[in-house]
Amino acid sequence: MKEERFLPIGTIVILKNGTRKVMITSYLIISGGKDKDKEQKMFDYGGCPYPAGIIESNYAVGFNHDQIEKVVHMGHVDEEQKELNEILNKNYNDFHGLIKKPE
Repeated sequence: MKEERFLPIGTIVILKNGTRKVMITSYLIISGGKDKDKEQKMFDYGGCPYPAGIIESNYAVGFNHDQIEKVVHMGHVDEEQKELNEILNKNYNDFHGLIKKPE
């Protein structure tokens, strides 16, 4: 079975070299780039500490699929999630191409 890049929202993971569980809350998170000197980065996932959730915005974390060490709990999968996963995987490189490079 081929492993999908985008796990379902609600999936709980442990990141490589991590000690806390993280719950996936969103896809294709862009960070940085507000200052001209900072390069924008796109992450496959946005997440929050589990079970605490997002207490403050600085508790949110961006990470990529290859940084996942272990899936602790898989989020809900239905036809809508499968369709979204196909779109995200099919257009992954195009999404990354949308990020502006610093001038």
